[in-house]
Parts: sequence; structure tokens; C-alpha cells
Amino acid sequence: MIISANQPYFCPYPGFFYKACLSDVLIILDEVQFPRRTTWISRNRFKNDQGALWMTIPVWKKGLGLQNINQVRINYEGRWPRKHLESLKCAYGHAPYLGDHLSFLEEMFSSKFDKLIDLNLAIIRYLMDFLQIDARLVLLSRLGVKGRGSQLLIEICKAMGASTFLIQSQAQKYLDAKLFQEDRIELRSFRYIPSIYPQLWGDFLANLSTFDLVFNCGPKAHDILIRH
Repeated sequence: MIISANQPYFCPYPGFFYKACLSDVLIILDEVQFPRRTTWISRNRFKNDQGALWMTIPVWKKGLGLQNINQVRINYEGRWPRKHLESLKCAYGHAPYLGDHLSFLEEMFSSKFDKLIDLNLAIIRYLMDFLQIDARLVLLSRLGVKGRGSQLLIEICKAMGASTFLIQSQAQKYLDAKLFQEDRIELRSFRYIPSIYPQLWGDFLANLSTFDLVFNCGPKAHDILIRH
């Protein structure tokens, strides 16, 4: 069994789903600390006529101290859900396949998810289904394992009975390979190279939200994702 792990990004970039394509199980790290700094868990990039279009989901942080990702609640003050939806409609109004996904976008921004993790998981599952990715999603919080860094990942592998842990090559330097060897777990790396595909608004921008790929390429998105 090949396992990989990732934090639950908001509208993840294609590399997130490429990792899932290579995995039997993708562990969602929902029970680790929510970063204090700006994070992909609550924002991502799209594209409009000005270039990169940043979209952020406001969350409650002030006075709450350190929170795990699965504790972070969405702040619905203001009219940002409607503004985000209109921004996407404006930016991708001429995209060939926007219409195929409008009902999901409207539901996404009209449903008041209490926690950020629930919104992000709904998006991740929707995109995995559309991209025909068969990897099983498992929440870290369901496994009942503890640890930090390499040891946490090893405990995840043990709990799942996995023989291989998959990691992006750039992240290898952060892990202790000897610990994996001692527990007879293969540490397998891969390199993600963004595929170029037809985009609106000028020069190609890599590593935008996967929605950019889906809106522009529709049913070809899966093949584009894995072709490199």
C-alpha cells in the first residue's frame, strides 16, 4: 500500500491531485497545527485579466491561540462569499467548461460550513471525483496516532499497514530517512512538473488552483494532470 499525506488546502493546485494519483491512500493532516502565517489552507490563486487572482477564506484566529486545522472556524462577516463567486464568474466567464461547475460553486459559497476543514474537504472530494482519482481519503484525526515530523508519518504508515510512504522530492530534506528504514517503510519520492495547458488571459501561470485547469480543459483535465 502506498500512502501519502497533505494538509487540506483550499482549492488545491494540480500537484496535490497528482500526488493523490500516485497513492492508494491520501492522509489528510487535519489534526496538526494551523499555521499562524499565511497558508494555502485558507487561500489560493486563480487567474483574471490582471494576472493572479488571490482568493482567501476569512477565519477566526484572534484570541484563540494555537488551533489544530480541524478546529478553525470560518468567519462569515461581510459579503465575501458573494464577492468570491462573482469574481470567479467574471474571471472565467469565457472558459469553455465553467458552466459545468457553476452549480457546485454556487453551493460552495452559499452553504455556511462551520469549519474550514469541511469546506476544503468538500472541494477536494469534488475535484477528485471529477478528475477520476481513486485514492481513498483518510483523516489523521480518525487514526488516533500521535507524533511530530517523520515519527508522525511513520506512525500513520503503521496504523494503515502501509509499506511505502510517498513524498514530493523537495520535501525529502525535512524527513529522517533512517527512521523509515528502521521500521522497514520505503520512502519513495516523486517530482511534480506542472503541465502547460490552454489558459485565459495571456501568458501561462503554473500552479494555480486546479479549478483553473478544470474550467479551461474540462474532461481533458485528468490526462493533462498525469501526462508528464
